[in-house]
Amino acid sequence: MADIAAHRASPSPFQSWLSRVGQGRHLLGLMFLLPAAVFLLFFLTYPLGLGVWLGFTDTRIGREGVFIGLENYEMLFGDSLFWLAVFNTVLYTVGASILKFALGLWLALLLNQNLPFKSFFRAVVLLPWVVPTVLSAIAFWWIFDAQFSVISWALIKIGLIDHNINFLGDTTNARASVIAANVWRGIPFVAISLLAGLQTIPQSLHEAATLDGATGWQRFRYITLPMLSPIIAVVMTFSVLFTFTDFQLIYVLTRGGPLNATHLMATLSFQRAIPGGQLGEGAAIAVAMIPFLLSAILFSYFGLQRRKWQQGGGD
Repeated sequence: MADIAAHRASPSPFQSWLSRVGQGRHLLGLMFLLPAAVFLLFFLTYPLGLGVWLGFTDTRIGREGVFIGLENYEMLFGDSLFWLAVFNTVLYTVGASILKFALGLWLALLLNQNLPFKSFFRAVVLLPWVVPTVLSAIAFWWIFDAQFSVISWALIKIGLIDHNINFLGDTTNARASVIAANVWRGIPFVAISLLAGLQTIPQSLHEAATLDGATGWQRFRYITLPMLSPIIAVVMTFSVLFTFTDFQLIYVLTRGGPLNATHLMATLSFQRAIPGGQLGEGAAIAVAMIPFLLSAILFSYFGLQRRKWQQGGGD
């Protein structure tokens, strides 16, 4: 009887395996990550690999291509329109990202104060982010219309100008207009993310600095900014990625015009691949975006490393 009771009390091999899995945090974590990894492998890795392969072929719509090596990339290096799209993309990304960060940080600092109806204002700030991009682009297309622009109408009524501004028909104005539209859409993401980071900073640090005679700028410079820098690194990385790969806003507003002044690498890739039928060439332009995106990811990585250093980590 004692042997039977001991046999019943001893766990089965399956139960022992489950117990080991439960105790092994890393193995259990890998098991939970497995479904997401399979999903990403199927829906991200395969399209990326296919795009890289198409960049080395002369594939067209309706015709399978053959391997041509680096001919598509050699052609791009001599394509003035491609380099114009690279310039436009860098200008668009840098200009919009700087403005989104500056305005988003200012808005986050403002919303972090004890304001009346603070929850309502936070909800209002999110509206540009939740509105579909196409609807936002159509609204801005009407705002920037050469004849019926509400901005031109208001400035004429005030007396600052005497004729309508050609927002989307002039190359310089068109670049500034699409950057302004992107900034309007992107500020909520930056502001709310930085606001969440601000609320993690202990208030006791500011109180101690105030007792020591620190000014508002000194508290921001030596307390807020250093402790917020890891969040800034991650938020700005995503902001750069979203801006660099922007397509809908540009395509609805200008379709790359006027005179290709607003053509980004994403819109040029689409134009060459779908309307132009040159899938291999369009894929090569898309692949050429990867080094820029990897640079943004490395920026985020070093930002996280700085966070470890701030917390006393050795690596």
